[in-house]
Amino acid sequence: MNCRSSINHNVGRAWRTRIIAMLLLAVPASGQCRSSLTLSEAIATALANRKNIQASKANQAIRKLQTEALYRKYRPQVSMEYNYLYNPILQTSILPIGVFNPSYPADATKSIQFGTKWTQTAGVTVNQPLLDQSVIRQIDEAKLQERIAATTQAQTEYELAYMVAQVYFDIGLQETKIDAAIADTVRTWVSYQLLQNKSEQKRLLKSELNKGRMNHNDAVRHYGDAISQMIEDKVYLLFLMGRSDIGQYDFAVDTSVAQLGIPAIGNQAGSVPPIPELQQLELNATLTAMQVKTERAQYLPTLSIKGFLGANQYTDNFDPAAANSWFGQSYVGIALKYPILDGENKKLKIRQLQMQTAQYGQQREDRAAQYSKDALIAQIKMERTLADLKTQEDNIALSLESIAVFQNRVSEGQESASDLNREEADLQKLQADYHTAKRQYRLYLLDYLNATGRLGELWK
Repeated sequence: MNCRSSINHNVGRAWRTRIIAMLLLAVPASGQCRSSLTLSEAIATALANRKNIQASKANQAIRKLQTEALYRKYRPQVSMEYNYLYNPILQTSILPIGVFNPSYPADATKSIQFGTKWTQTAGVTVNQPLLDQSVIRQIDEAKLQERIAATTQAQTEYELAYMVAQVYFDIGLQETKIDAAIADTVRTWVSYQLLQNKSEQKRLLKSELNKGRMNHNDAVRHYGDAISQMIEDKVYLLFLMGRSDIGQYDFAVDTSVAQLGIPAIGNQAGSVPPIPELQQLELNATLTAMQVKTERAQYLPTLSIKGFLGANQYTDNFDPAAANSWFGQSYVGIALKYPILDGENKKLKIRQLQMQTAQYGQQREDRAAQYSKDALIAQIKMERTLADLKTQEDNIALSLESIAVFQNRVSEGQESASDLNREEADLQKLQADYHTAKRQYRLYLLDYLNATGRLGELWK
């Protein structure tokens, strides 16, 4: 064996070792079994661990507590009062003494001071509301606020589930790309070996041998890119799931989820999809309409039972325990309050709330139209992409068949190496376009399910 042949033999052995090492990287070590992660498990874990979801749940709990606090306004209100006052100037009143004493002229009057220098009051006041329309309206608003908080949480969960599903699909696509890259690497290595043999026989230009090696290098590079991208996607998925062990990415995903195909249309024409964002806009419109009633209820009469039980002390000197200076006091009655004017412009407030109601309604109609548009466009794109994928699959199969023919003809000296190299390069481009189209299809599928309110079908 000459020096050039020895060098080529060593190079070939190095490349074979490299291919074997890559194949070993793609397969779990002997005795190890990768854990499997389903899409439903990934989404459930994300919803349970993500801090923004927990914060949204806390907001919903706060709303419930606020509603409970409003209910307590109808419970008896009890207060204890105590006052000890010093009156430096006593009140003076004019009394018609002629009325009480005939010895004085009939119109005679006299100024008399009332009260004592020291007074103290102690007692318990009880107020039991019977009817207050403003409180009833506030309770109704609080219940609606709970539903709005629930839709806000649902929208947050919806968006997180969308992101998790998108990354999950990308991981599945990367796994199929890795399988294809392994096959490409082996195939281009076989082609390169054929060209190397022809080169050793002095029947091939160096440029054509270099092109064959470049094709093989590209296949190896695509394999490494697929491995790296899959690891990045898995780390990101673990982050979305709220996992602290984001370095433990040796798990498998279910690649059968979201198989190629158009999902059945579930929504009736003209119906509004059950999307949390649309429900939230609808509830906001209902809330502002309810606030109009609450504003008007502030000017309705309120009715309550009010009672007081206590005592007063009157002395001219500071003596809290002076004998015969305490006088009991109590009352029980019905209190009716009818507000007339409170300095606020009710009409302006009601007009503002009515405009907000109309605004929410318009926003809801606009967003519903956008979702309908997004669903239709996503469906059109899915249909178009599926047709492209079928064509690409056919082209890839034909290209693989052609490459096998070219390999045989090159080995028999019936075909030029440049044609084989060109076929290898064209196949790599076809496969890259195919995987890109598959990823686009899954994104269109997510957009369609999201726009029709059916995203939960992926994991339920």
